[in-house]
Amino acid sequence: MKAYDEDDGNDEQDTQDDRETRDTPGNDGDTGTGTGARIPLPRASVEDGGRALPDPAPAALEHQVLTSLLGAWALAACSAQEAAAVEAHLGECDACADEALRLREAVTLLQRPESLDLDPALRTRVLDGCLERRPPRIPVPEWAAPYDAETARLDALLQDFGDAEWHAPVRLRWFEDDGAASRRTTVAGVIAHLMTVDGTVAAALGLDDPLGEITAPGQAPAARTEAYWRASHYPPTRAVRAPWREQSHDIVRTVAFTGDSGGMPVSYGDFELPLRDAMLDRAFECWVHAEDIAEAVDYPYEPPSARHLNGMIDLAARMLPGVLAGRRRAGLAAPGDRPHLVAAGEPGRSLRLEIEGSGGGEWLIPLDSPGAVGSADHEVAHVALDGVEFCRLAAGHVPPAEAAAGQVGDREAIRDVLFAAACLSRM
Repeated sequence: MKAYDEDDGNDEQDTQDDRETRDTPGNDGDTGTGTGARIPLPRASVEDGGRALPDPAPAALEHQVLTSLLGAWALAACSAQEAAAVEAHLGECDACADEALRLREAVTLLQRPESLDLDPALRTRVLDGCLERRPPRIPVPEWAAPYDAETARLDALLQDFGDAEWHAPVRLRWFEDDGAASRRTTVAGVIAHLMTVDGTVAAALGLDDPLGEITAPGQAPAARTEAYWRASHYPPTRAVRAPWREQSHDIVRTVAFTGDSGGMPVSYGDFELPLRDAMLDRAFECWVHAEDIAEAVDYPYEPPSARHLNGMIDLAARMLPGVLAGRRRAGLAAPGDRPHLVAAGEPGRSLRLEIEGSGGGEWLIPLDSPGAVGSADHEVAHVALDGVEFCRLAAGHVPPAEAAAGQVGDREAIRDVLFAAACLSRM
């Protein structure tokens, strides 16, 4: 027997031999066995044939067993046969049908509502990845990135708003004179407010002021906003989105071209901030008011990325000593039982502010003088707060007395710092 078909030139004889072999009784054409046994072909499966899969046959189960399966069925944890049996039973048993409906409703309550928006940190990660591969010729300064990100996120939220959403009522909230204050407006009114206050940064950069010919009694954010609202013949509408968006793009583009380190002063009326801090301040307010808008239209909105949130918290912590000094001059904060007055740049009585969670860290807040340096050796109190909770306190959305804070040490110093944090807020 040859292991392979060797071409010996006798093709005609080979053909004759094959014919005789096929014609031999008891030979089905199979070679090499001599018994005529056939090797079966593989069977075609249902999937290969393109036919529909058969429905699972319901299992024959007793009523008591089917009742015990209702919980698993509601959680979609049954096998196909068990599910078919339960569903067949529900069409016959009213009591089990009612119980199944109740369980299905309970399952929906276990599922937390999820935002359809992308993770706020995703934009930063994508940009970082792109810029690593191809650095920009004129990069956006690191201190302007939070403003760039938060205005982009708010613009994405506004993108699909209809007329009803643009006129949805929004209540702006802040803390003033040791009490809660608020102002009623609309979604469009909030965007107008952001645009007019961002205009302080735009004007400092030499861009057009959105107030134009409108005269405001001062540069304070509330005064600018009220002047803009009063000068409008009609309440702001969706038309305000385009100029706000264009202004935010112009601000980011201009700070990239200036090459400035962010030290340029920006006036807020009764105080000034360097440009780098003013951009952080505007990013913080953009996020806070985006949450106000999202709440008004019943839409979830996530906090900023951890890196940007940390910058916002750091700005608030650096501003606390100045606010404490102002409250002390106004008689709203106590000097403490044992004030440790020191010269500027020297260590003094301090409170340790511990911020937990995303964007957290620790800050030593000097209590007796804005020029003093926080010192662990002179620590008299320790406060721990969640990062988002602290930001909402600084935005005036959480009363100081209700802030969920862990507290140890000088109770008066803790109260003064919590109230000072709330006083960072404004309209």
